[in-house]
Amino acid sequence: MGYKFKPSKSVVKRFKVTKTGKLKHRHEKTSHLRSGRDSAMKRRLGRAGVLAEGHAKNMRRFMGVAKLKPNKIAHERALKAKETAAAESK
Repeated sequence: MGYKFKPSKSVVKRFKVTKTGKLKHRHEKTSHLRSGRDSAMKRRLGRAGVLAEGHAKNMRRFMGVAKLKPNKIAHERALKAKETAAAESK
């Protein structure tokens, strides 16, 4: 009998997986002492950030969605765009 994989609930709560597999996260430095930060930084910190792919690969494994590979999807989309551009030019 094999081990039943249980995804890490703490990771699932902290990240949101996009359709392509990228991980969106909330920024740090947003809970208190905001008056000391300039307006541009506060606006930037309010928007979601995208986790770097090196860390995202590990977090996707924790979440149980390791099959999503954003770099592969981007590569396939680029090839398709290149193919359609070549077809239009002919």
